Amino acid sequence: MSVSSEAVGVIQVLKVRFERNMHRHPGVAWADVLARLEAHPEKISSLEEMERTGGEPDIVVLDGVPVFVDCAAESPKGRRSLCYDRRALDSRKEAKPTSSAVDVAAEMGTELLTEAEYMQLQTLGEFDLKTSSWLETPAEIRALGGALFGDRRYGRAFVFHNGAESYYAARGFRARLRI
Repeated sequence: MSVSSEAVGVIQVLKVRFERNMHRHPGVAWADVLARLEAHPEKISSLEEMERTGGEPDIVVLDGVPVFVDCAAESPKGRRSLCYDRRALDSRKEAKPTSSAVDVAAEMGTELLTEAEYMQLQTLGEFDLKTSSWLETPAEIRALGGALFGDRRYGRAFVFHNGAESYYAARGFRARLRI
């Protein structure tokens, strides 16, 4: 695979993380992951951005499919203080955040986790003990002005709602990248 030195570096980081966390991807071989990356080299820049912003991406098996997901203990620091989507951002008249979770995810070439995916991730470790993460929100909730987020408190994972225009220093988003 002909890639930049930065790409080689992130691939090495991903391989080490993959090998240290085999419980996240039982039955998945690194050789298969590497082959998929080689077949889709355009995905490497998304992984570089996930890593650069503090996501610590790793392969997680969601609904039987291996995908890269942010596995940092807390919502990635480089992707916090964002409202939910562009419509929410545009609705704010003052004290606007710099962007929205949906927009940043799209710029990265990734997607937000769904509620079900977030709950699956929480079975693999304890995530968002001090932070929270915006989640892909069903259209019917978003149409009413709301958006979903998840966190872990009191020994269990929760999904809750907030106004989509809200933003907090401790709320970001976890990205998902299909390869």
